[in-house]
Amino acid sequence: MTSPGKTRLSSDNDAPAPAAQADEADRHDGREQADGEDRRNRFMHGLAAYAAQHRGNPWRGSFGDFLEHILPTGAALLARSAHQYLWDMMRSNGDTDGSGRFRCRLFDDELFGIDEAIDRVAAYFKAAAAGSEVGRRMLLLLGPPSGGKSTMVILLKRGLEEYSHSSEGALYAIAGCPVHESPLHLVPHSMRAGFRASYELELHGELCPHCMARLEEQYAGDFLRMPVERIYISEAGRCGIGTYAPHDPTTADLADLVGSVDLSKVAQYGDEGDPRAWSWSGAVYAASRGMLEMIEILKVKREFLYLLLTLTQEKNVKVSRFPLIYLDETILAHTNLAEFRKFLQESENEALLDRMVIVQVPYTLNYREEARIYRKLILSAAPAFHGVHLDPHVLHAAAVFAILSRLPEVDDKEAELVKKLRVYADEDVDDLQHAEVRRIRERDKAPDEGLAGVSPRFVINALSHAIIAAQRNSLSTMDVLLALKDGIESDARIEPRRKRKWIDYLVLTRKDFYNRWVKADVHKALFVSFEHEAQDLLNKYLDEVEAMLDNRQIRDPITSEERRPDERFLRAVEEKIQISDSGKQSFRQEVVRKAMGAFKRGEAFGLGSHVQLNDAVQQYLFEQRRDVLRLVSSAKRPDDDVRAKISAVEQRLVDEYGYDAHSAREALNYVTTLLAQE
Repeated sequence: MTSPGKTRLSSDNDAPAPAAQADEADRHDGREQADGEDRRNRFMHGLAAYAAQHRGNPWRGSFGDFLEHILPTGAALLARSAHQYLWDMMRSNGDTDGSGRFRCRLFDDELFGIDEAIDRVAAYFKAAAAGSEVGRRMLLLLGPPSGGKSTMVILLKRGLEEYSHSSEGALYAIAGCPVHESPLHLVPHSMRAGFRASYELELHGELCPHCMARLEEQYAGDFLRMPVERIYISEAGRCGIGTYAPHDPTTADLADLVGSVDLSKVAQYGDEGDPRAWSWSGAVYAASRGMLEMIEILKVKREFLYLLLTLTQEKNVKVSRFPLIYLDETILAHTNLAEFRKFLQESENEALLDRMVIVQVPYTLNYREEARIYRKLILSAAPAFHGVHLDPHVLHAAAVFAILSRLPEVDDKEAELVKKLRVYADEDVDDLQHAEVRRIRERDKAPDEGLAGVSPRFVINALSHAIIAAQRNSLSTMDVLLALKDGIESDARIEPRRKRKWIDYLVLTRKDFYNRWVKADVHKALFVSFEHEAQDLLNKYLDEVEAMLDNRQIRDPITSEERRPDERFLRAVEEKIQISDSGKQSFRQEVVRKAMGAFKRGEAFGLGSHVQLNDAVQQYLFEQRRDVLRLVSSAKRPDDDVRAKISAVEQRLVDEYGYDAHSAREALNYVTTLLAQE
C-alpha cells in the first residue's frame, strides 16, 4: 500500500517504458533546475538586504555637533556601560515567556540542551547591567571540551557586531582614539554635575592619555572641537571585541594585553612617555566598549589575572609611564575542568576566585538535544557526510550512549539508568509519578553529571569512520554502534575499566532504546498492510466491551451460539498499553462514551478516534502477524501476497519514517531477528 504522491516499489511487470522514464527524468531535472535557480535568487536578495542593512549610517562631526544633534536623540543609550550594552543586545534578541523566563534567541540554532547555563549567563549580564556588584566580577565559563563554551562566546560577539549596526545599538567614539572611548569622557569633571541635572545620567570615565595629548596639542584644550564618529563593533577590525589566546607561559608577554613602547615612533616624538609613541595593540584596548574573550584563562601567568581582575573591578589598567587608563569592557573567560582543579589547589588563588562569577557549562543530559548537536555538526561537516543517508535513529542512539557515559559511575541498575535518561529527555515514563520525576531531576542529580564522558566530537569521529567503513551512502544505527565500539576499543586515552563500562552502555543503548524504536517503526509500517484487519479488531473490541458493560451475552457469528464476552481477549488488547486490572473498567467506559459520541455526531468510530486504543490494537495485531516478518529472512521464496506486503512495509518505512531502501531492509531483518529470539 502506498500513500498518494509517494514513490512505490515497482515490479518488473509494471516498470514504465524507457520513453516514459526519460520524460520523467527530464521533468525531474527541470524541477531541480528551477528549484536551484529559485534558491539562488533568494540568496541574492538576502545578500542585497544584508548589505543594505550593514551599509550603516556613518556620522562624523565635532563634539559640539554631537551634543547638539546626537545626544538629545537618546542620551541614556549613548551613556550605557559595556555590561548594559551587552545586556540590551541580548534583550533585543530575546523575549520573556509566560512564566517570566527570559530566552535569548541568539543561541537557538547553535546551542542545545544547556538552557540552565545560558540562563545563568543572562542573569549575570542582567545583574551587571543594573549596576550591582556582579558587574565588578569576571565571568568564567567552566566545562568539559566541546561543551559549548566557545560557541556561546562567539555568538555573543556576533550579536554585538550585529547590534552595533542597529539604531538602538548605535555607538559613538572620539575619532582616532586607540580605545574608541565614549565622547562623553570629554565633558569636564566640573561640568558633570550639570550634565547629571540636564540628562539625569551619571558620567563615568576619564580621557585616555592619547586623547588628552591630542586635545592639548591639536585643539588647544577646546574639547568641543574634538572629532566624534559613529563606530561599529568588529572583531576583525579590533573595535569593541578583543580576544586573547594563551601560549607558552614562559614566553607570554603582558604587552599582548596592554601594549608596549613603539620604538619606531620614539624618534618621531622624542619621548618614550609620549602616548603617541605607545603601541595600543593590546587585546584590552581592542575590547574597550565591548567584550574581551580570554581563552583558557587559567593557563596565563598570575600577573595577567591580577591585571584583568583589576580591570574588571576598577575599570582601569596601569602601564608604565602613564596614569591609570580607564577602560569599560566586560571580560568573559572560559577554561576546562582540569585547569580549574589545578587552580583550586593553589591557596594563593583564593582572592582571585572571589572576584569571579563561575558558570558551569556541562554537556547536555537530554539525548534529544544531544542529537541536535550532532545534526548541526554534520550539516557543517566535511564532504564525508554529504549525500550519506542516516536512518532515523542513528543520532538518537549515539546520543543515548553519550549521555550514559556522562553520568557518574555508580552501581545503578540498568532499569534505573534507562528511567533517568528518559526523564532527562522529558519522556513520559510508565508508572512514574510526578514526585518521582522531580526527585530524579533535582535531588538525585549528581553535581558532576555532564562534566565528563563522551564529547560530541568523539561521536562525530565515529560517524565518519562508520561512513568510510560502510563504503556506501547509507548508515544504519547498528553500523554506528559498532563504530562507537571500535572507537572506544582503539582509544588509548580511555582506561580499560572505563572501556568495559562504555561498551556495556552501548549494549544498553541497543537493548533498551534502539530495539524499542525500530520495533515501533516496523510495527506501524506493518500495520498499514492490515488496516482492514485492524478495523475488524477494533469493532470486535467494541462489541465485547459493550456486552461486558451491559452484562449480556454475545452471539458467535460462526456457530450462532451465545457466549459470555471474551475477557481474555479484552485484557490481551488492554495490556499492550499498560491498562491495569484495576483501571480496565474506567478505560472501557471511556471508550464506549467516545464511540457513542461519534455515533450521535454521525461519525464512524475508527482507528483514529481513540489514540490509546489505536496503539493497543496496533500492538496486538503486530503480535498476531509476526509470521509475516519472519518470512523476510526466510530461505523460502514468499508468495506474491506476502512479498507485496513486505514491499509495502519497506516502502512505508521509506516514505513515512525516514529510512532509505537499504536501512529499511536492514530494519526489517533486525526486527525479524529480535522476534525470533523472543
